[in-house]
Amino acid sequence: MRRNLVTAFLAVAGLLLATVGVFAHHSQSGEFDNSKPIEFTGTVKAILWTNPHGYVQVEAKDANGKTQLWRVEISAPNGLYRQGWRRDTLKPGMTVSFKGIHARDPQSDHLSGRLTVEGKPVFQGQGPAADSN
Repeated sequence: MRRNLVTAFLAVAGLLLATVGVFAHHSQSGEFDNSKPIEFTGTVKAILWTNPHGYVQVEAKDANGKTQLWRVEISAPNGLYRQGWRRDTLKPGMTVSFKGIHARDPQSDHLSGRLTVEGKPVFQGQGPAADSN
């Protein structure tokens, strides 16, 4: 009886400890700072279709007119693909707008938020097929 109780306790403790890492990985507040909003319009330089998250590199001018290269995080490619998005949904040279938040690290070029082309969201929602209905 005591052995079963110890085994059950260790199993529950192990499960609880394992879930901490999952929540930490997906904690937006851990990586991004909601008090640092950022908004700009710029030019797509590259689309990085990588796991576990993809990125869109966007070149835009800051408030001082200096050119800055930003890395906007998007979802995992497999999820985007299932929703109808494709690697060529955006192409280098396209103009996009961004509204979101900056990474906690002030030296980082990493952003999270909403990318739009002509007011329509890209790499978000149910995909382009849902927009045509």
